[in-house]
Amino acid sequence: MRSLKSARRVSLVMISILTVLAQAPAYASGDIKRGAYIFKAAGCTGCHTRNDDRKNSILLAGGRAFKTPFGTYYSPNISSSSDGIGSWTQSDFQNALRYGIAPDGSNYFPVFPYVSYTKMADRDIDDLWAYMKTLKPVARENKDHDVNIFFGSRFLMHFWKLMNFQEGTIQADPAKSEEWNRGRYLVEALGHCGECHTPRNALGASKSDMYLAGTINGPDGDTVPNITPDKETGIGIWAVDDYDSLLSMGMLPDGDFVGGSMGEAIENTESLTNADRTAIAVYLKSVPAISHKIKKTKAK
Repeated sequence: MRSLKSARRVSLVMISILTVLAQAPAYASGDIKRGAYIFKAAGCTGCHTRNDDRKNSILLAGGRAFKTPFGTYYSPNISSSSDGIGSWTQSDFQNALRYGIAPDGSNYFPVFPYVSYTKMADRDIDDLWAYMKTLKPVARENKDHDVNIFFGSRFLMHFWKLMNFQEGTIQADPAKSEEWNRGRYLVEALGHCGECHTPRNALGASKSDMYLAGTINGPDGDTVPNITPDKETGIGIWAVDDYDSLLSMGMLPDGDFVGGSMGEAIENTESLTNADRTAIAVYLKSVPAISHKIKKTKAK
């Protein structure tokens, strides 16, 4: 009889534990502190917050316009409200970043840089999710994109992805240093630098043979500089300290300061550790130098 009562107590305890676990917040499996760092490194605020909202600290409500050769795309609300990703599961979040797939199974347009985010480590995705679930929900419905038929069809994006998208996490190169591998990860995955600094073809895919060589058709039609180590048209003459000055406070070697979308990017890179900024420099100094002169069309 006593053993029966003990068994019942154990069962009740187990049921209580399982109930608590079932009701635990979805972000319990992630590291929120690490997630906050990933959030900065990935530049989530810049794309998903309108310029006027940034001044009023209304973060992640979406609605920012991105003018492209294919039309204007508007970033979605990714706050934890019902208008944003409040109803998403952790699996939904992983599928968006890793595969460019929405919770309803439709394809995202590549203006959302999942082509780069797919390279993120599983742990970083989980920690980012954990952090984002702690942020303030903002009620704002998403705005429809204003783009041409081809680039406005989520169904046709399936074929675009077959041609231009390769999913999967970056694998470390054992022949390279830990610092180099970290820099590569920050540049190619989290920082998604190639999304802006690499010219695109007629279908909007990055030209792999022109990686980081700059373009005159950057965000909103802005020019984006060549950041390969070409000494004439890129940044081949930069020292490691020059990279740190840029990434920590936006100052160029000539004493000028960057503006535009790069100025916004600095708001993220200034939060990186010194070691991470140095790793970025080490990696960028190692990529193939490409001679590609970019003519400025707008003052910065």
